[in-house]
Amino acid sequence: MARYTPPEQSRFMQWVDIVFVVAAIFLALWLPLQAGWAGVSRSIVKIENPTWEALGQTPAQVEQWVKLGFADAAAAHDIIQNKFDYSIDWVQLIILAAVIAGYFIFLFRASDKEYREVIAEKFDGKEK
Repeated sequence: MARYTPPEQSRFMQWVDIVFVVAAIFLALWLPLQAGWAGVSRSIVKIENPTWEALGQTPAQVEQWVKLGFADAAAAHDIIQNKFDYSIDWVQLIILAAVIAGYFIFLFRASDKEYREVIAEKFDGKEK
């Protein structure tokens, strides 16, 4: 029996693969931020004339805010009130689940096809 040797890829196509993978990773990380799906809350709860107590800050926390350069509560208001939005958008969740499921179905079908080609090539399509 002949030993299986996988097809060789040219250096140019290796670079194409590298560029494609880096671009895909960049888009996967950047696109949700640009689309507003991740990274920031969608609204800030405003407090008129904020005080450190109204913002729920302890004296130790106030001391740290002052060390960071926020002399008064009004300067730190937007940062403190910018809470992560834990609401779930069910439509986006379903779309994400469908994309992931579709990817795995594609992956398994393509892998199955390649696996069968390798077996056919190795054993000439004969079962023993």
